[in-house]
Amino acid sequence: MASPILDLTSPKDALPPNTDTRQGSNALGKDEFLKLLVAQLANQDPTKPQDSSQFVAQLAQFSALEQQQNTVSRLDTLLIGQATANQTSASSFIGKDVSYHGSTLHFAGTGAVSAGATLTSSAAKVSIVVTDPTGNTVRTMQLGAQAAGDLSLSWDGLNDSGVALPAGDYNLAAAATDADGNRVPISLTNSGTVTGVAFQGGLAQLKVGDSLIKMSDVTSINERNTP
Repeated sequence: MASPILDLTSPKDALPPNTDTRQGSNALGKDEFLKLLVAQLANQDPTKPQDSSQFVAQLAQFSALEQQQNTVSRLDTLLIGQATANQTSASSFIGKDVSYHGSTLHFAGTGAVSAGATLTSSAAKVSIVVTDPTGNTVRTMQLGAQAAGDLSLSWDGLNDSGVALPAGDYNLAAAATDADGNRVPISLTNSGTVTGVAFQGGLAQLKVGDSLIKMSDVTSINERNTP
């Protein structure tokens, strides 16, 4: 039984293509590549056939392209699996106390609010500035000289005039200088209990109070102490 012959010519009554007629596909995949190769073989000059080594080279390129596509597909699958694992792992933080890099404090309206800071070297002068949600400075605390390392910060919720401020999120800013007035690097840390997990852009963020904390900002995780 004879093999079927591919008809690569257009019908006689077919209209010529124009800019309004869509031809082919926007994507060049393996199916399109094979069609091009068959068309090239069928339409070559029989008196000057193309070198067979060129067809072999094209087939080799096609094979390499197909392998790359398969690799990309497997990598996408691995990335999806990793993202799912990260989301599952983040949920285990709920109910635990965490410390994290951050300058936002949530003041409940009563009591004192605690935070922390880390000095890379000793400082002759350390100051902490508290600003309200609108960016206005409400309290400036001078801590004097401090040794290198971790130090505890506490704000009683009062402004510089001793007036109690309303509940809300406040921001801390720290500055430190040595005896010569040179700046000493200081970083602020905060702590709280994780109450939930939010996902933004495929990344997990921990809910601590009214704030969302990036996983990369977490410095320590502790089991919550219950009475």
